Amino acid sequence: MVCEPTLHDGRDGRPLLVWLLDPPRPAIASTVLGGGIGERQWILNAQVAAGYAGPDHEAHLHRLARDVGLAGPGVGFLTAAPVRAYPRAASGDVQVVATVGLGHPTWAAAPGAAPRCPPVGTINIVAFLPAALTPAALVNAVTTVTEAKTQALLECAVPGTGTASDAVCVVATNEGPPEPFGGPRSAVGGHLARAVHTAVRAGTTSWNSSRAREA
Repeated sequence: MVCEPTLHDGRDGRPLLVWLLDPPRPAIASTVLGGGIGERQWILNAQVAAGYAGPDHEAHLHRLARDVGLAGPGVGFLTAAPVRAYPRAASGDVQVVATVGLGHPTWAAAPGAAPRCPPVGTINIVAFLPAALTPAALVNAVTTVTEAKTQALLECAVPGTGTASDAVCVVATNEGPPEPFGGPRSAVGGHLARAVHTAVRAGTTSWNSSRAREA
């Protein structure tokens, strides 16, 4: 199972990463486009301007998908992080790609009112699992991704547990009996946690280095 994305140029000249899932694969996502649980045919991760404040993220993603010929149910991400050079990692047969932007890190339980439309900083994580998962295990896998991401950020001294617009998509298969667990000590979840941790840590290190060069 290969999770190699293709790179496209969007209508505004900014790049897009696209994965085609053929045949369609069961997935869980927290994205505004294609979020929830269901079979998905493609995944799109689109780079936007750092100050992006589009009024309708879902409509924007639909337009970007049509521009590159995508049809059917898919998952759409937006990020201000560079998507051309993306960190990836594998553990066992689990593969993960992360795009890491940390312009607006925040603590999950920070006090104060949240903005209606959080700024696009954004850590987007796409994970491909070599197993079928029950719906509960898919939800559990998203928790595992979040825990591993947070561990990587804390190890890199990021002042937060993520950004307010972080998103995740976990893709499973239709092959074999479904795994009942996706937590970090389960067979597939352990590999997922290690791959996410490696990818996010690499992306965070790269982000910190680029900010240091700009300073």
